[in-house]
Amino acid sequence: MRSARFRRGSRAAAITLVSALSLTALAACGTSSSDDSSGGGSQQNGSSDPTKPLDPKAKVTLTIDCMPPTVKAPELKEWKEDVAAFNKIYPNVTIEGRSTPGQCLEPPRFTAMLKAKSQPDVFYTYFTDLPQVLDNDGAEDITAYVNDTSVPALKDIDPNVLNSLKQDGKLYGLPTSNYTMGLLINRKLFKDAGLNPDAPPRTWEEVRAAAKKIAGLGKGVSGFGEYSAGNQGGWHFTAQMYSVGGDVVDASGKKAAFNNELGRQVAENLHAMRWEDDSMGKTQLLKWGELQKQISTDKLGMFLAAPDDIAYMAQQLGAKYENFGMGPIPGGKNTLAGGNNYMIKKGISSDKIKAAVAWLNYKNLTVGKGQFDWARTKADGLPVGIPQPNFWLNESKATDDAARIAHATMPVENFKTFMDNPVAGKTEPPKAQEVYKILDNIMSAVLTNKDADIDKLLSSAETQVNQVLANQ
Repeated sequence: MRSARFRRGSRAAAITLVSALSLTALAACGTSSSDDSSGGGSQQNGSSDPTKPLDPKAKVTLTIDCMPPTVKAPELKEWKEDVAAFNKIYPNVTIEGRSTPGQCLEPPRFTAMLKAKSQPDVFYTYFTDLPQVLDNDGAEDITAYVNDTSVPALKDIDPNVLNSLKQDGKLYGLPTSNYTMGLLINRKLFKDAGLNPDAPPRTWEEVRAAAKKIAGLGKGVSGFGEYSAGNQGGWHFTAQMYSVGGDVVDASGKKAAFNNELGRQVAENLHAMRWEDDSMGKTQLLKWGELQKQISTDKLGMFLAAPDDIAYMAQQLGAKYENFGMGPIPGGKNTLAGGNNYMIKKGISSDKIKAAVAWLNYKNLTVGKGQFDWARTKADGLPVGIPQPNFWLNESKATDDAARIAHATMPVENFKTFMDNPVAGKTEPPKAQEVYKILDNIMSAVLTNKDADIDKLLSSAETQVNQVLANQ
């Protein structure tokens, strides 16, 4: 998950799929999705070889998840522009975008869609969805279709990101965005407390000390905030375990791995900050959105987050970009990483797969175009300069970073410590949501009960997590 990512990872908002909107420069050239789903179009056009480019004469219609809704006017404008530009290259490919209000997917609907085989040709998922998708035989193995010809920047995509979309060496998706969690800070409160906002805390001991100083400002200000409900406490407990070199599930994926000294360290530190230091505030059982409101109104000094929280706070809560900064996750051993991607429906024709890869390449995987056209993003009043998504390496990274800086709408130097000190990312555990729900109990107890028995909490959670993992 991620912070705005918890909206991605938990799919907590209820969402209803609404009508599809056909967007194409040459609609008359398109066919319905059912016309070519059998693969006959591929054979007819002689292009069934997955390593060869899409035949320009092949007529293909693609249904695609997560077209921006009308309430997101700038994003929808850019989608339409990208479809038109794509159709100049592939005039016979019809893109039918499916729009959803709020977030794209939520768990029950997503699971039902997979079981009913009703997903669009190109469907949106999170990195952690791969096991569920494959359990339902929902996605094509696109390994042979993705190469230096179909995705020219392939060599410059972070292998760790691509590996999140692989199983047994086979590729099942292409990334849209990625994130790693860091420490988000309120620069104003840091200055008011006599702290250097350009040097956020790098250890949990430093976090505790800084939180005490910020809380000492009074007026209802908390130094550090954490989630402890809605599975989000378990999500952040996992991130903290990663940060100190621990884990919540062992390498086999079948056994809990947090009932140890590192788990006690995480829980005891939070308990001490809450009850000994009084630096976390009295209001607890917080969920995603509440910490964002606190830090946006200068009532919270810092919390763990992904960089895109900053865009959410500026666009939705009226906060100012310059009021925030980021450092790497304290501890720095590892950090929780994740992201979003698109997969391609199992069983569609070779031509449709090729067209899907071509669209995803244009929209999401080409430096300077689609989502990485930062000049357009700035002109449309959308944020530029947030450190992530940034899955580029090598020349592509240098080019994209330079463009982000050139068109930035926020002070990118505020994120320099985060960018200059990358921490290796680890993906979420198996059965993540079920595990997080159990780990919530640890977080909620240490933050609401001064007499919480940490050893008992860890032991009980370990037993429950082992039961969940045994049922995979």
